[in-house]
Amino acid sequence: MIDSAAWEAANARHLWAALSWLKLCLEQGVGEKRPHAKLAAAADAVAKAEANASVPPALTLLAQTLGLSHFERNLLLMCAAAEFDTGFSALFASAQGDPTRIYPTFALALSIFDDAAWDALSPERPLRYWKLIEINQPGAQALTISALRADERIVNYLKGLNYLDDRLAPYLTSTVPPEFSEAMPASQRKLQNSVASQWRNLRADAQVPIVQLLGADSAGKQSIAASAASDVQRRLYRLSPDSLPTQPADLEVLARIWQRESMLLPIALYVDAQDIDGSESHAATARRFLARCNGFIALAVREAWPRLPRESHIVDVVRPTTEEQQQAWKKLVGADADSPALLASQFDLNIVDIHQIAEAVKSERETTGAPLAARLWDSCSARVRPMLDALAHRIEPKASFDDIVLPAEQTDQLRQIAAQVRQRGKVYGEWGFGQRVNRGLGISALFSGESGTGKTMAAEVIAKALRLNLYRIDLSAVVSKYIGETEKNLRRLFDAAEDGGAILFFDEADALFGKRSDVKDSHDRCANIEINYLLQRMEAYRGLAILATNLRSSLDVAFTRRLRFIVNFPFPGIAERRRMWQLAFPAQTPLRGLDYHRLARLTLTGGSIHNAALNAAFLSADAGSVVTMSFALAAAKAEFVKLDRPVNETDFHWLEQTGVVA
Repeated sequence: MIDSAAWEAANARHLWAALSWLKLCLEQGVGEKRPHAKLAAAADAVAKAEANASVPPALTLLAQTLGLSHFERNLLLMCAAAEFDTGFSALFASAQGDPTRIYPTFALALSIFDDAAWDALSPERPLRYWKLIEINQPGAQALTISALRADERIVNYLKGLNYLDDRLAPYLTSTVPPEFSEAMPASQRKLQNSVASQWRNLRADAQVPIVQLLGADSAGKQSIAASAASDVQRRLYRLSPDSLPTQPADLEVLARIWQRESMLLPIALYVDAQDIDGSESHAATARRFLARCNGFIALAVREAWPRLPRESHIVDVVRPTTEEQQQAWKKLVGADADSPALLASQFDLNIVDIHQIAEAVKSERETTGAPLAARLWDSCSARVRPMLDALAHRIEPKASFDDIVLPAEQTDQLRQIAAQVRQRGKVYGEWGFGQRVNRGLGISALFSGESGTGKTMAAEVIAKALRLNLYRIDLSAVVSKYIGETEKNLRRLFDAAEDGGAILFFDEADALFGKRSDVKDSHDRCANIEINYLLQRMEAYRGLAILATNLRSSLDVAFTRRLRFIVNFPFPGIAERRRMWQLAFPAQTPLRGLDYHRLARLTLTGGSIHNAALNAAFLSADAGSVVTMSFALAAAKAEFVKLDRPVNETDFHWLEQTGVVA
């Protein structure tokens, strides 16, 4: 292990000796005979200071690492000298015979140093390529007499202060392994060791393969990369491709500075392209950046990027297995009841999420006394809401099985759906059926029936029974006219929903899950690609997907074959409509003389009955009255008109005083 204090002292002695030698070079003047005795002694002192250092001094190490020649090393020292000692300004002016030239120049270096090289300031030589010096060349002034200055970062490096260049700060975020990295599951620990083995015992300037971390587990990939970097004594920095400059010149400067820093510091780069498609402009910018950088780089993407600028090592990162998640829950919250097993079977979370949720819930329990199992379930369900809320509309489930009016067969089907979601972990895991299922462990259901027959309400009932998030898919936010955008939106939707076990409710599903068409043009081809992608995601989806359609016949046959349940919502009969009218008015609503049998004779769906009841309440309240048959029939008639249904006036007349049809 390096003794930092001893190295700093040795580096200071070497730098002082080198600056003393430089002073003599300047003081002896241009054109005098060399070597001078004092100059030779000073050069010996520099060599001795370097030899006595157990680790090479900063100037020597910089020259070795970046490939500086002896002349370039001396030129850099001269440029940095003015920053170390203001007395050098007078020496520069005197040596150049011009009191205004109080700065170093290339002409001065050529005159006082041995082994002078005219190409030292060419753009491809280290001094300029690695941005070690700056040249102030106004107008048409000759390069040889232009002022030279050492880069501030390099000046600090020579002094022994080795910190990341400030110019990288807007682009990079330091990333360290999670505090609970020791709890990383075995499946991901194996991947971490694989990445670390790629980086171990390799030089930063070597052609190290780019490690491509594939999959949807963003937090898991970052933890793997950070832990692997820590294993090889490197600090990981995260870079988002959308922050990269788009101008080629600016990108080139940034890439060179990063590459230089990766050679001077034990660092690695984590390029987080998790939500960037390989064909996007940001991806193209990232490729150009990677083409200019060697060193230790991990590229986080969902799917492998082809044609990278150098060899890549592919690592598929999946979330911890259900068993690993269950063990993590058990370790953090105990084996109380069935909580660990239920949480692991319903929610697909990474270790970072599990730890954060468990710690937060345990802390809340100490102050609120809320049941631990319930708080854990609700916290897991709420974890992905911010991600899903941007892609779909969340419905707050209010209806229960007591509120929905359906024939017994359909009600039983809904209960079966809820039961399969609830018992999925036991059947697929403990009872072994998961090993025999090839199309994924999700449950898909099709709700078909006229508008207003209860499809949305049925989805609410299931969501409330399971205490899961329910999202109605806004097709306008998913389907895009741009090639590839629909698949990206669907991918984000399914990934976010699966993390939190959300229920996806595709309303008017025939518009999205329609029949695949014969390919006649590029539009048909793109549409079929989107549908095929959707079918694949449905097969792999672990959650519950409910599809609602008014036209079952319009759905693709290949799709309906893969559905676990198909629930037909019939137009309600008179008995169902009577019950719907009875449930339509809350208990607090003042009612008088409602003839539910008479109201049930009006052929309306449950949705229309709900609307009519609500409108009747408003009519009654505005008239200063309780809800009566007159108001109920008037509201029902308005529903018929709204639906463009034929109206028989006699069906809607009512004499309040006699209670008979007019």
